Amino acid sequence: MARLLNVAGLTIGLFALILQFGLTIPDAMEAGRGLAGSIVFYFSFFTILTNILAVLVHGAALFGRQGFFTQAWVRAGVAVAITVVGTIYWLLLSALWEPEGLFLVCDIVLHYVAPAIYLAWWLSAGTDGSLGWRHVPLWLAYPFAYMVYVLARAQITGEVPYPFLDVALNGWPSVLVTSAAILLLFAFLGRLAILADRLTTEGNATRETGGGS
Repeated sequence: MARLLNVAGLTIGLFALILQFGLTIPDAMEAGRGLAGSIVFYFSFFTILTNILAVLVHGAALFGRQGFFTQAWVRAGVAVAITVVGTIYWLLLSALWEPEGLFLVCDIVLHYVAPAIYLAWWLSAGTDGSLGWRHVPLWLAYPFAYMVYVLARAQITGEVPYPFLDVALNGWPSVLVTSAAILLLFAFLGRLAILADRLTTEGNATRETGGGS
């Protein structure tokens, strides 16, 4: 089952990322961006970056190569991040636009299908009981660095990938409060990940020993 989930996550994730790239670049260039600017725009979405990380973890697990993406805290960090992707999209973004056609396909896969596959794999085969509070700051570094990048880039280009990070539209107090709330969500989900890591590992150990008998 774990291998099947890895294959599905890798295949579906890559398909959606490549398709979204093929849709975004021409659309962004039609909006007046150059090729380089359109590519930067594509890679400026947290959804895209996190789905790339999920694909890399699936690939590392599938091909059995030990490295950065096979480390337990990295796998868990991606689980936390991709859960945030689906949660924030559902809460804050899904009502703001109505994608159609292939855009709708990418929308559903990148925000719901890929996260569900990744979480199913992580909970069934990606845990090892090694997670602790020391990993939470490492997980928070990713969204914090992303927010710094987005807000700094906005000062240069005047655009942001997500409306809730738009200082010109919402003002600094609103953007900072929203950013803090998202970081708190990361921390909360990180705590749940630590708990899930322990419980699933204990459950697997119990099953392997025949229920402790």
